[in-house]
Amino acid sequence: MSIDGEFRIVSVLGGVLSGIGKGLATASIARILQEYGYRTTAMKIDPYINYDAGTLRPTEHGEVWVTFDGGEIDQDLGTYERFLGRELSKRNNITTGQVYKSVIERERRGEYLGKTVQLIPHIQEEIVNRILEIAHGYECVLVEVGGTIGDHENVPFLLALKHLERRFGPGRVVHVLLTYLPIPGHLGEMKTKPAQQAIRMLSETGIFPTLILCRAEHEVDQVRKNKIETYANIDADSVISAPDVRHLYSLPLLFEREGLGRKLLAKLGLPPRREPDWRPWRDAVYRLEHPQRSCRIAIVGKYVDSGSFSLSDSYVSINRALEHAAVARGTQVEVQWVDSKTLEHQPPEQILAPYHGIIIPGGFGATGMEGKIAAICHAREQGLPFLGLCYGLHLAVVEYARNVMGLVGAATTEVEPMSPHPVIDLLPSQKERMKTDGYGGTMRLGAYSAQLDDTTEVYRLYRSTGRLDRDRERLLELRDDPAAAFRVGGVDLGRPCIIERHRHRYEVNDLYVDQLRQAGLLLSGWHVRVDGRILVEFIELQEHEFFVATQAHPEFRSRLEDPSPLFLGLVEAAERRAGQG
Repeated sequence: MSIDGEFRIVSVLGGVLSGIGKGLATASIARILQEYGYRTTAMKIDPYINYDAGTLRPTEHGEVWVTFDGGEIDQDLGTYERFLGRELSKRNNITTGQVYKSVIERERRGEYLGKTVQLIPHIQEEIVNRILEIAHGYECVLVEVGGTIGDHENVPFLLALKHLERRFGPGRVVHVLLTYLPIPGHLGEMKTKPAQQAIRMLSETGIFPTLILCRAEHEVDQVRKNKIETYANIDADSVISAPDVRHLYSLPLLFEREGLGRKLLAKLGLPPRREPDWRPWRDAVYRLEHPQRSCRIAIVGKYVDSGSFSLSDSYVSINRALEHAAVARGTQVEVQWVDSKTLEHQPPEQILAPYHGIIIPGGFGATGMEGKIAAICHAREQGLPFLGLCYGLHLAVVEYARNVMGLVGAATTEVEPMSPHPVIDLLPSQKERMKTDGYGGTMRLGAYSAQLDDTTEVYRLYRSTGRLDRDRERLLELRDDPAAAFRVGGVDLGRPCIIERHRHRYEVNDLYVDQLRQAGLLLSGWHVRVDGRILVEFIELQEHEFFVATQAHPEFRSRLEDPSPLFLGLVEAAERRAGQG
């Protein structure tokens, strides 16, 4: 707990419109409080009725973030983890669906003793209890509420925050409003009226902002700050400029230039515990802004368009992992999203010629699948550096089986259930479960161990980044935890082992493993289940410049100060391809 034995809650609310960076602002504030010496965590409230983000369309919602403990949740949790440098639980994401499901189940069990179950107090209490559960063991808790002020679905969560403020006092619960100041093209003047309306609507819930973050194309001048001061009844010093930044990791430094950390601590009644040392962070941002080399990498996927718009949020963690590797290498990585469907109709050598490396990301289904396979074939044959992630591993195995081993019709049974060569398939135990329970509970979600062959490129990368030693310590902890021991499985912790996060249902069919090995495909890492069954985790081609695929999603563990080993390897190989390595 904090210096007086009590935690503090900082809510982050949005005004005017969504998509202006609440998640980034929340992560930045959390990092700032952590730098001042306080144990800090962050959580996201999503007002949608879905239970979690697992079934949401990536083109609408963005990527699904997978937590260490197997949650399929909002991508803002990824931003929190990257900024805090720490794992968060699936409990750090609350949805309306979770809240109502829990209350209804409790009512069905008779736990309300015949009372009429209502929004107030029962739904409100459920929300409050979930926030307090996350707060346990921390000194500062950031609570981001999705959507914007005025959305009907936000009301129960705003009521819960107001309840917490009444319960603990305004000094322990403060509110940060992120609002937007547009600059209409025909006026050329920054307007505060939308921000004023957001403040008014927020006040109707009984919540008054403690700090106001002003998103805009440019820094907010003192004239606008004074206008907001008058309308919001807070001093202009509490109005913080949040202009567009070239790189998102610049935002905490920008906030600190305006003294956000000390201002917020003062509002919370907390002294700075230490003087923040931003030098490593600032150095990383400098390297990001002043690269010494460059290379071009294509992400070949299907979630790249929505109507007339291109949606990079579908693969945001991959993009961030490439940034982290770029910082470590002093390289500018130019990323392009290539629609895999175009590769089904145009020669891959024509479309992929400008690039020094490609990534085949995770995904599901048949759309664009043959285009991805064509891209993999081109990368294998032309020595183009390649990294396959999850579905990317599946399709790399399919391509190898078809074009190297000559297994006509080789496929994943996800797309071709009657394939004569199902090199990717469900496990027998999954098939049995699906006969009675459908698809529920048949995915591998969250962190799982992998044992590495110490003669491989994968091993070299994990060893050179120090991940082998750190991951072994974590696996030893998990092995002693009865609830998490299955994530370690039966691997030999006396040999090289790592841990990565997963989100998939289909596996490399072990009936074909020996054939794949004999044909020259190196299986460089594997997971051993508790029942002894071996699951392929990594593959590579040793004679290739860089041809690696993993069943996992290593992008979920990549950090600015601790980049993913596999992404480092890809960028290093792409530099060599570009003639700059």
